[in-house]
Amino acid sequence: MFHKFRHHGPRSHESHHPRGGHGGGPGAPGGRGPRMFDAGAMRYVVLQLIAEKPRHGYDIIKELEGRVGGGYAPSPGAIYPLMAMLYEMGHVSISSEGNKKLHSITPEGQAFLDENRQMVDALMARLAEPQAGSRDSLRSVMHELKHVVIEKGRDPAASPARAEQIAAILRRAADEIRQLA
Repeated sequence: MFHKFRHHGPRSHESHHPRGGHGGGPGAPGGRGPRMFDAGAMRYVVLQLIAEKPRHGYDIIKELEGRVGGGYAPSPGAIYPLMAMLYEMGHVSISSEGNKKLHSITPEGQAFLDENRQMVDALMARLAEPQAGSRDSLRSVMHELKHVVIEKGRDPAASPARAEQIAAILRRAADEIRQLA
């Protein structure tokens, strides 16, 4: 669908294959389910995620998985080379944070996103589309719940009483679900 990725600046790689050679499609060895986007479209999505906040590769994989409710997770073999390419193109900068690489958007990367805002917004909306009544929508809600519980449970300002409140809410929810016919 998206075969060209316009490049700007001295780090342009016009010869980069638009599909990127990244696995993850159905039946791919070691794949993680069907591909949600081709490599060309995934470039926009990953760059948008980095524009939202600086991220490590693992953060991007987990964020994508979370946004689609855990039903899809791109492989590291797709994400890490893509992030390296975005760096080579000058769309992201890299800083070290321990033994991890933190990727941040550059002005060139932001300009590229701005030039392609309509497509970027459409791709990001596609991430958020649960299929009503499907296992994916249930998985999405469960994933959201997990993240909220972890976030509130790790809050340094949280008291032991907060943890007990969260546990009580979860117990009530589990009881209600058990009572469903």
